[in-house]
Amino acid sequence: MRLHRNAQLSPNGRLRLCRRILEEGWSRKKAAEAAGVSERTASKWLGRFRAEGEQGLIDRPSTPASSPNATPPERVELIVQLRYLRLTGERIAGYLGMALSTVSLVLKRAGLGKLSALDEPEPPNRYERRHPGELIHVDVKKLGRIDGPGHRVTGRHVGHHRAWRAGWEFAHVAVDDATRLAYVEVLDDERATTAIAFLRRAIAFFASYEVTVQRVMTDNGSAYRSAIHAVACRALGVRHLRTRPYRPRTNGKAERFIQTLLRGWAYGAIYRSSEQRKSALWGWLDFYNHERPHGSLNRQAPAERLALLENNVLGTDI
Repeated sequence: MRLHRNAQLSPNGRLRLCRRILEEGWSRKKAAEAAGVSERTASKWLGRFRAEGEQGLIDRPSTPASSPNATPPERVELIVQLRYLRLTGERIAGYLGMALSTVSLVLKRAGLGKLSALDEPEPPNRYERRHPGELIHVDVKKLGRIDGPGHRVTGRHVGHHRAWRAGWEFAHVAVDDATRLAYVEVLDDERATTAIAFLRRAIAFFASYEVTVQRVMTDNGSAYRSAIHAVACRALGVRHLRTRPYRPRTNGKAERFIQTLLRGWAYGAIYRSSEQRKSALWGWLDFYNHERPHGSLNRQAPAERLALLENNVLGTDI
């Protein structure tokens, strides 16, 4: 049984409504108010219950019994077969003398709305470096500034553009590929000079764990494509790698860490200001690095995995 997504009452609620009117002597108006529906809706369910019993309280399909103008199945099959020849919707419509909107709808229903749907899915590209510091994933996540309690605290929605008025701040993250040890700073922008300063401090952070950074992977953002960033990487003694265009999953460990960061820190509590949110970052990051079990590390915390690797307990690729 499928219940309409906008239904105010379940079948049990509709049955209760009808029994109150027929068996308990409630008026339709009173029963409708108690059920939170209109008197007209109450009359509809009452009429169906009288005519069909409890079976009449189930939602009926909204599709028409017949559709004389529907695209014939043979024509639908032909459209799909032409799509498998990698023809665009416009060319299919031209060959068949049909409206482009009709062809597009048929292709969408068949799951072929985009030509990329015909391609074989890319195989998972899972990898893990053997040594700490061999590859560090770097990325940036933009966050709306907090200038006061939001609707989660007040219960009032003040519009969609409040974050734009308050401005933005940027969480710069660096994650070690082998151990998932992470370093995060919340900064005012994502310019090249800011990214370079963050990278310098991130390298110092990993050095405090006796990890020497060899390579850094970023996306193709303007800050990372700048000449000054390339000069800084050479000065810091690290090799800079960039992800393939339109393939963010190449830097997937940073992307996945950002999801964890947002759930656990940025949206994991209610903050009254951006400064309060920043203050909570260091405690959460220490918990992530030293206590939080990591699913891809056999339930080990990043610091625990780092200790194992440094002691040569794990000698092969995982």
